[in-house]
Amino acid sequence: MEEIDLKELFDYFKSKIVWIIAIVVLLIGIGNIYTILTRVPMYQSNTTIVLVSENQTESYNSTELQMNKNLVSTYSEIIKSRKVLEQVIKNLNLSYSVGELSKDITVSAVTNTEIIKIAVGNPDASLSTKIANEIATVFSEEIQKIYKLNNVSIVDKAVDAVRPYNVNYIKDNIIYIAIGLVLSSGLIFINFYFDTTIKTSEEIENKLGLTVMGIVPKVEKE
Repeated sequence: MEEIDLKELFDYFKSKIVWIIAIVVLLIGIGNIYTILTRVPMYQSNTTIVLVSENQTESYNSTELQMNKNLVSTYSEIIKSRKVLEQVIKNLNLSYSVGELSKDITVSAVTNTEIIKIAVGNPDASLSTKIANEIATVFSEEIQKIYKLNNVSIVDKAVDAVRPYNVNYIKDNIIYIAIGLVLSSGLIFINFYFDTTIKTSEEIENKLGLTVMGIVPKVEKE
């Protein structure tokens, strides 16, 4: 295997810096165009609800605490139930089916608490906020009908998201730059490794072991 002169390789890369920059810029352009054309910005709004003591005049004992913790997982399923979502669609006059709306909703229980987080994603930041808040309201009403309990309270109402959660141009461009550098460096290295042409008198002496007696200068046409 032919030995590689690191200084020569470095000089070769320096001579191709324009190509490296061109490939990186090209990939950034293609990547951003692809992102704009294929990725729909989604805005996520969050609201949280908490299970509280039904009888506010009495102390909140350990039995009620344990009961509410056990109800958290059950309530999380009810939030995405057809009964709740159909009422939300009707109240907001949405053009979604229950299945379509359900895909945009994420319900999670905060570990070791009685708090349930409802997150709604939508291309319209304002609409995602309205849906999240309406789900919390409808769910609270339905719980009273189903369990005859008034133990749900809204902690934080949803607010409009400022930026989409599924698009991060800074992160994407860093990835495109890294790919561009790797790709261009790989292509240049391959071209360098398989390039057998002689470019300088020093290469003749080093690679062929011959002594250069004279050099014919390159004459540019006027």
